[in-house]
Amino acid sequence: MERLTCDRPVPEHLRGGVVALGNFDGFHRGHQAVVGAAVAHGRATGRPVLVASFDPHPVRYFRPDTPPFRLTSLDQRAALFAEAGADAMLLFNFNERLANVGAAEFISDWLIGRTGAAHVVTGEDFTFGKGRSGNVGVLAELGGPLGLTAQAIGPVSDARGPISSSRIREALVAGDPIEAARLLTRPYRIQGKVQHGDKLGRTIGFPTANIAMDRYLRPKYGIYAVRGLLPDGRMLEGAANLGIRPTFDPPKELLEAYFFDFAESLYDVCIEVEMIAYIRPEAKFDSLEALTAQMDKDCAEAKRILAAYNPLA
Repeated sequence: MERLTCDRPVPEHLRGGVVALGNFDGFHRGHQAVVGAAVAHGRATGRPVLVASFDPHPVRYFRPDTPPFRLTSLDQRAALFAEAGADAMLLFNFNERLANVGAAEFISDWLIGRTGAAHVVTGEDFTFGKGRSGNVGVLAELGGPLGLTAQAIGPVSDARGPISSSRIREALVAGDPIEAARLLTRPYRIQGKVQHGDKLGRTIGFPTANIAMDRYLRPKYGIYAVRGLLPDGRMLEGAANLGIRPTFDPPKELLEAYFFDFAESLYDVCIEVEMIAYIRPEAKFDSLEALTAQMDKDCAEAKRILAAYNPLA
């Protein structure tokens, strides 16, 4: 999987390709349908397949004070695109220059000129260009005379309507990672480098791998049953606290994962933590003894949940 940026022309061996165009944050079932159609078209026509996304998200550019809402890091998206069969990920840097590019210029100069696109696949509701002036109809109308064809993929829906990143965020904020996983087709994962902390967990028998939330959406604070994916492919089971640790002073927002029967150092290692199930809200305890007793109960509950968990269900 090659990773490209829009500030340089796409390499010759990837030009004339099929481009899946969208934000794709989360890469849920609807996004998978768009990229899947692009991959199918590429395989049928012998063309390379590129997934083009925007970074930062346009919302972050236009409303910089918006609370963190990201569902996937760029590294996670690249891995997901590769798994779906794409040959490259192309990032459009969404800055002042791109925000003021009109639809016609985006098609002729950015998609065709810089990217070398021959065919573009988007969702039916995707818009682009200054003032959201471009859609798939404009793409077909203006791109056709330039040799660019376009394809729109309708929404993927369930009983509640179209599947969207917004619905996934709502589920996570409500403390429902099971629903989020159903919409994503996989557990929600938070990726980050394990950092050194104050090591209080070690003093009470629960050493944790601490990850800063950075630009990720904040799911509901509380205790979760989790799985940890290590770079070498090992999957660990555990329990995690996501929140500000109200028992300790000063408060510090972290994802703190305790992995069962695991004693290796993970400092400075980039791991992913899967949020499997919500157990309870955060709580403040009057003593370390009370906290430790509750953590024993939380770990027992997490083990019960994980023993019954079927990732293929």
